[in-house]
Amino acid sequence: MADYFVFDIVNSLLGKIATYAYEEVSQAYGLYEDVQGIKDTLSIVKGVLLDAEEKKEHNQALREWLRQIQNVCTDAEDVLDGFEYQSSRKQVVKASGSIRVKVDHFFSSSNSLVFRLRMAHQINDVRERLDKIAADGNKFGLERIDVDNRLVQRREMTHSHVDASDVVGRESDRDEIIKLLMQSHPDGDKSVCVIPIVGIGGLGKTTLAKLVFNDKRVDELFKLKMWVCVSVDFDIKQIIIKIINSASASSSAPTMALGHQENINSLDIDQLQSRLRHKLSGEKFILVLDDIWNDDYAKWIELKNLIKVGAVGSKIIVTTRSNSIGSMMGTISPYILEGLSPQNCLSLFVRWAFKDGQEKQHPDLMEIGKEIVKKCRGVPLAVRTLGTSLFSASDIEKWEFVRDHEIWNLKQKREDILPALKLSYDQMPFHLKHCFAYFSLFPKDFRFINTEITNLWASLGLLQSPDGSQKVDKIARQYIEELHSRSFLQDFTDYGLFYFFNVHDLVHDLALYVAKEEFLMVDSRTQRIAEQVRHLSIVETDSLDHTLFPKSKSLRTIIFPVEGVGLARETLLQTWLSRYRYLRILDLSDSSFETLPNIISKLVHLRVLDLSNNRQIKKLPHSIGKLQNLQVFSVSGCMQLEALPKGLGMLKKLRELKITTKQSFLSQEEVAKLSNLQTLSFEYCVNLKFLLEKEQLAQLSSLQILVVRSCGSLESLPFYILTKLEALFVADCEKLNLFLDEEAQTLRMKFLHVENFPWLTRLPTWIEGAADTLQTLIIYNLSILCLLPECLPEMTHLKRLHISECPSLLFPSTHMHRLTTIEDLSIEGCPAWNKIRDKPYFT
Repeated sequence: MADYFVFDIVNSLLGKIATYAYEEVSQAYGLYEDVQGIKDTLSIVKGVLLDAEEKKEHNQALREWLRQIQNVCTDAEDVLDGFEYQSSRKQVVKASGSIRVKVDHFFSSSNSLVFRLRMAHQINDVRERLDKIAADGNKFGLERIDVDNRLVQRREMTHSHVDASDVVGRESDRDEIIKLLMQSHPDGDKSVCVIPIVGIGGLGKTTLAKLVFNDKRVDELFKLKMWVCVSVDFDIKQIIIKIINSASASSSAPTMALGHQENINSLDIDQLQSRLRHKLSGEKFILVLDDIWNDDYAKWIELKNLIKVGAVGSKIIVTTRSNSIGSMMGTISPYILEGLSPQNCLSLFVRWAFKDGQEKQHPDLMEIGKEIVKKCRGVPLAVRTLGTSLFSASDIEKWEFVRDHEIWNLKQKREDILPALKLSYDQMPFHLKHCFAYFSLFPKDFRFINTEITNLWASLGLLQSPDGSQKVDKIARQYIEELHSRSFLQDFTDYGLFYFFNVHDLVHDLALYVAKEEFLMVDSRTQRIAEQVRHLSIVETDSLDHTLFPKSKSLRTIIFPVEGVGLARETLLQTWLSRYRYLRILDLSDSSFETLPNIISKLVHLRVLDLSNNRQIKKLPHSIGKLQNLQVFSVSGCMQLEALPKGLGMLKKLRELKITTKQSFLSQEEVAKLSNLQTLSFEYCVNLKFLLEKEQLAQLSSLQILVVRSCGSLESLPFYILTKLEALFVADCEKLNLFLDEEAQTLRMKFLHVENFPWLTRLPTWIEGAADTLQTLIIYNLSILCLLPECLPEMTHLKRLHISECPSLLFPSTHMHRLTTIEDLSIEGCPAWNKIRDKPYFT
């Protein structure tokens, strides 16, 4: 059953109406009483929403009532958002000394008279609809229930890597698989043996494969180790690319914080086959193909024949939910993974539901827990999610609710465990439910970076600070950690300010389940898009057509999340810009159109405009400067872009700007006006000689993150801004002098990534200024770097030290043994390290 997220939407809308800005603007235009009327009705409706949520599953009419409330509230957000735009527009016009800007404003629909008449009509319409819906709610006999404001308890965050001590009941399974890896090949195939692991979803097939993959005995057996997640789409070309990349990662440095893999996506299939054979030929390897759904025997044989070039003794482990697929792919009988024993299930449940030893104090809860565990039928993921939902809860009614809730009886496919996951979802706070639904817009196995999901949530108003002081990235991290603590997210790789994670495929199924009314991921099988859909992601473009898209004007999100998949048809873009005036997010990354229509200026509600990696676009309309609500703007990777549009300085709310341009110099005054800018990125600006002057940079008081990559003409960085930065990423700038203005200062930097500077013999001394704050230090491919900074032992907050491909680097023992705060240490491609890594001070 789809969720409507009504409570969260109503709560957010009430918060907006209550702000001083809305009150001031509504009074200025004589609309204060109408807006307050909406607020009063919403307050009444909010009081009964919790009761409605409890009763909706048995009442179709009540579900329709909730849907109507959500529709009118979403429309109200669109209307009231006009206040915010009008206020921003007036400030820009007032600050501008240009007569032309003021004249344009007078004759536009934004001037006071036109604005008041339009807003009065729209607000009255919303108020009438809301009053009618509120009156209709009386027939349901709903009771007023106050919001539960109790703090949600959660476990501490754990490392994303598999730790054998955290896995219950799989030791014998691991040993059995390793025995199979040690055995000789069957007679029928002399080059590669395929071992399938088969079991239902959530049973722990991937966890078992990871235990095997990371076992020291496997390290001794195989020189080359590769892991590829295949999932639903058995695209041979993409699988080959993943195998090549995994092989490269296995034999060289680990991927750095912002990704560092060979770009082979543009190679054709023949070139890829040749590259694959070169990587695997003669090597004794182990390859894990995780999560196979393909039952096309011809496709499997085609892929298998490409892989059969390794040394004798090479092995492939396949994980799949289907026994028939396992039999089809395996050269031996599938290893059927059974459920955990009741004893192991209970042990796992206790680990997640109680603090250490606490279960002994609650024998009554333990008895209920045994009944809950029985319902999980040996599935570890179900055990873990339910145990997590009850962590430190001593209320017996909550335990009985979990045991008795009828969601167990929901109709499902035989292999699904959605009831267990849905129950855990139902107990999440409303704001987390709403945020969680947006994972449905991304394909399975998508690797998330925090900045991407943060921009999505923030732009749709989902990140609300209780006291108004917290920044959106901090709130987003709290939400993500909460979702992780509830076992909805996994495989974290944490670099501090930047971190990556995945959504388990079963959890992704849950996201699709709860979000199916308003969220849609478009692929080649999509035949129509319903009118009620508000958020779209497009993962395949084969069948895109004007007739596919709804005529409803309420669409808020269009994204292209898959790398390499973008929009090529300018006519379709023109349709979108004309029809969907309430868009908040327009992500056209990896597209290939040549021009962006001037009508883009009509999308006054837009928060995100992402044009990154468009290799065709040369010019942008200056009307982008009218998008006063814009928070994120990216033209990164637009290699043909001749210049940035004029008027960027009018985007006062912009907090993230990513630039690729052919310009040699930027408009200093334009960028300096972006006082709310937090992230500034320059990538592939091949002609840019310097960034910004000191006077202009001094105005960027909010700047926290600076990224400079592949700017071949850049000669210097504005080091006077380092005192404000929290993160600096600099790479592949061949003329860049990192030693200018080297005087050490007190810095607040937490993250530093230096990559591909082959002429550096030492790191600049200004790093000393960050000794008290630096948490992550990443150094990659500095071939003649001899020494680390003398201040390294004084870095008392350093948690992550990653050094790769620095063959000349020496490691003074007096430095390393004093780094007691290090949690994540990675040293690769540094021969001198091998001489000292086994010293006592590393134990």
